[in-house]
Amino acid sequence: MLTLITKARLNDIDPKAWLADVLARIAELPVSRLHELLPWEWKAIKAMEIPVAA
Repeated sequence: MLTLITKARLNDIDPKAWLADVLARIAELPVSRLHELLPWEWKAIKAMEIPVAA
């Protein structure tokens, strides 16, 4: 757990926000998509979800 929280910090991610989202989504996510919950993958996915202001 400490390693994942440290990785989140190294990737400029709020560890609390990341962990809360992971815990909320992990039960519903298929095993084949668990890699999306890793901090660096999570950050990229969240960046794509944010709409760009016109």
